Amino acid sequence: MSGLVDASPRPRQRQRPDRGQRVLDVAVAALLLVLAAPVIAVVAALVAARLGRPVLFRQRRAGLHGRCFDVVKFRTMRPPGPHQSPLDVGDRLTPLGNWLRATSLDELPTLWNVLRGEMSLVGPRPLLPEYLDRYSPWQARRHEVRPGMTGLAQIRGRNSLSWAEKLDLDVEYVDTRSLRLNLSILLATVRPVLRREGISAPGHATAPEFLGTGVDVRTAGSDHGMATPSGGAR
Repeated sequence: MSGLVDASPRPRQRQRPDRGQRVLDVAVAALLLVLAAPVIAVVAALVAARLGRPVLFRQRRAGLHGRCFDVVKFRTMRPPGPHQSPLDVGDRLTPLGNWLRATSLDELPTLWNVLRGEMSLVGPRPLLPEYLDRYSPWQARRHEVRPGMTGLAQIRGRNSLSWAEKLDLDVEYVDTRSLRLNLSILLATVRPVLRREGISAPGHATAPEFLGTGVDVRTAGSDHGMATPSGGAR
């Protein structure tokens, strides 16, 4: 792969659900941004007070057809020290940042990505562009739809799942998506968020790096595929 995923043409029967999903995305994201404005202001003030500025961090992620965009979230980590690697996620994740991740409040700014059409409310999670060349052709089909703030993998275990399991669920969503399924996923997302389930893989601050098909990514590698100097990402 060369950075863009050559997705097959969308079947005609998929076009109507996709248009309906976009209408739902815009309506719900706009409403949530308005309703959550006081919460966003409080979280921004807390991040500024505890972590300093900038309050937000941006990171390149691969989206629809592998095209890259900047995902926006609240910062959850300190910048690396003079002798500290930017890849040392666990050492830089603050108590406030850990709480923001556990409650998913760090992702409130990501609603802006939904409004811009770079993401959807429901879909495969946006991952790093470096992973594009590591997917099997089957796994690469996850990029046939916009990435989402939540998805099948998020309601079936989140980071407690292996990469193979998560990517299989992503492709399952691509093949079975509908407005009804999207609504059910949105409703089912409430429970794991409130119960803070599956936030991190065993031994990792979030999840291990995806090393490619055939590699046991539950134990191999580190968190360095999921972090930046200015903040963390999942």
